[in-house]
Amino acid sequence: MSNGIFIGLGAPDKDGGVAQLLNLRRANRHGLIAGATGTGKTVTLQGIAESFSALGVPVFLSDVKGDLSGIAMAGSPTAKNADKLVARAAEIGLTDYSYADNPAIFWDLYGEQGHPIRTTVSEMGPLLLARLMGLNETQEGVLTIAFKYADEEGLLLLDLGDLQAMLAYCADNADTLSARYGNVTKASVGAIQRQLLQLDSQGGAHFFGEPALDIHDFLKVDEQGRGYINVLAADKLMQSPKLYATFLLWLLSELFETLPEVGDPDKPVLIFFFDEAHLLFDEAPKALTDKIEQVVRLIRSKGVGVYFVTQNPIDIPEEVAGQLGNRVQHALRAFTPRDQRAIKAAAETFRINPDLDVETAITELKVGEALVSLLQEDGSPGIVQRTLIAPPRSRLGPVSPKERAIIQSISPVAGKYDEAIDRESAEEILAARGNAAAAAAQAKKAQDEAERTAAVQAKAEAKQREQQLKEQARADAAAAREAAKPSAIDKAIQSATRAAGSSVGRQVANELGRAVFGGSSRKSSGGGIAGRLVRGILGSLFK
Repeated sequence: MSNGIFIGLGAPDKDGGVAQLLNLRRANRHGLIAGATGTGKTVTLQGIAESFSALGVPVFLSDVKGDLSGIAMAGSPTAKNADKLVARAAEIGLTDYSYADNPAIFWDLYGEQGHPIRTTVSEMGPLLLARLMGLNETQEGVLTIAFKYADEEGLLLLDLGDLQAMLAYCADNADTLSARYGNVTKASVGAIQRQLLQLDSQGGAHFFGEPALDIHDFLKVDEQGRGYINVLAADKLMQSPKLYATFLLWLLSELFETLPEVGDPDKPVLIFFFDEAHLLFDEAPKALTDKIEQVVRLIRSKGVGVYFVTQNPIDIPEEVAGQLGNRVQHALRAFTPRDQRAIKAAAETFRINPDLDVETAITELKVGEALVSLLQEDGSPGIVQRTLIAPPRSRLGPVSPKERAIIQSISPVAGKYDEAIDRESAEEILAARGNAAAAAAQAKKAQDEAERTAAVQAKAEAKQREQQLKEQARADAAAAREAAKPSAIDKAIQSATRAAGSSVGRQVANELGRAVFGGSSRKSSGGGIAGRLVRGILGSLFK
C-alpha cells in the first residue's frame, strides 16, 4: 500500500471490504478527525501519524492527555487491550501486523517534559500579536509603532519584558512619537500592556525568548528514512488556551513564511495534528479566525497538511472546515439539541453513499469504527464508508519518566534549546538609557547645586571684600587726617607766625590810629613805619 496510508477497511462489497487509503499526494489538503470522548479518535490519530512517519513524512502532534508519548515505544502483546488490537488487525486483513516504535522528539513550551520551544517577539510580529490579543485598530497601530521604533533604533524585542519596556517607553514619550509616527496615547498603550499581562500570566514568558526554534528541526528524518514525530506535551498547556492558540498559529505562520512553494508534492513535507482544536476558536476574535482560515488555505501549497482533532465537528468554523478534505468521523451521541445539530452537520459534509444512512450510522458506530471519506487521486472526495480503523503498532499509553529522559537524551536536537539565552535587548538597553538619563539628571542637579553654592559663597566673599575695602578706606582717611595735622615744630612756627602777625598788626593799627586821629608826632628812627614794619616781620621770622 505504498501509494497511500491504510486507514482501515470499509464496508464489504462483492469483492470484500473496501480499503480506505489516504492518498499521499492529497494528504496536504488537510483533514478532520472527530468523535465523542472514548470513541477511538486518539488511537486513529496515532495510527495515521506513525504511518506518515514510516513513509518518511515528519509529523507534529499535540499530546493533550499525555498518552500520545507512547508513540515513541513499540506496543506489547502484554499491554491492555493488546488482544483486541490483534483481532482487529486480523479482521481487516493486516497479515504483517507487528509492534514497532517510531523516532520521536519531545517538546514542551515549559521545558519540563521535552525541549523548550521559543520564539522572539520580533518573529511573532505586531500583526499576529494584535490578532491574538484581540486589539482594535487603534491599539494595533500603536503596537506597530512600538515595533517600528524598536527596529529603527536597533532595539531587539526578544521576550515579553522587552515588549513591556518598549511600550512603557512609548507611553513616556507619547508626544515625541506621535509627532513622528502618528497618534500614540497612554490609554492605548495601557490596554496593550493589560493584554500582555494576561498572556504572561498564562505562561507566555516561557514561549518568548531565545534560542528561537529553527522550524527545520521539525522536518527531520532518521537514518532509516523515517520522519520524526514531534510530540508537544500539551497537558499543562491546555490550561492556558490563549498561549496554546498563540503557539499553534505562530507555528503555522512560521512554516508558511519559511517553506518554499511546492504545490502538491508526491508526499507532504510535514503533517500537523492539532488535538482539542476547539481551543483555537473558543471565544476567538473574528480577526484571529480569519487569520487561521487564511493560513490553513495557503499553507497547503507549502506541502503542509493540517489535521484538526476535536470532539464535535461544529467546533470548527465553517470557513476552516471547508478546507478539510480528508475526514474521519467517529461516533457522536445525540443527547442534546446541539449534539443533534452536530450529527446533521457532520452527515451533510460527506459525499452521499446511497447504501448508508449517515445520520443513523454516526450514532451507532462502535469504538474503533468511523465514517471515512478521503480525497481521491483527482482531488474529489470519496464516497463515505463505514470503516473499521487499523490499529497502531506503537504503545497505547504514555512513556515513563525514565523512558522520556532517555529518548530526550538521544534526541537530534539535544542541548540545542535546553538552556535559555538572555542577551542584551530592548529591556536592558532602555533600562541603561533610563539609568544614564537619571545619572545625568542627578549630575546636572549636583552641578546646579554646586554652582548655586559657589555663587552664594562668591557673593559672601565679595561682600566681605567690600567691607574690608570700606574699613581700609576709613582707616586710610583717618591716617590721612592724622597725617594732615601739624607737628610740634609746625605748631611753634604757626604760633610764632601768629604772634608776629599780631604784633605787627597792633603796630600798624597804632600807627594808623595816630595818623588818622592825630596821635603823637614823635619821629621814629629807622625810616618810618614801612621800615619798622619790614624789620619787625623779618625779625620775627628769623628768631
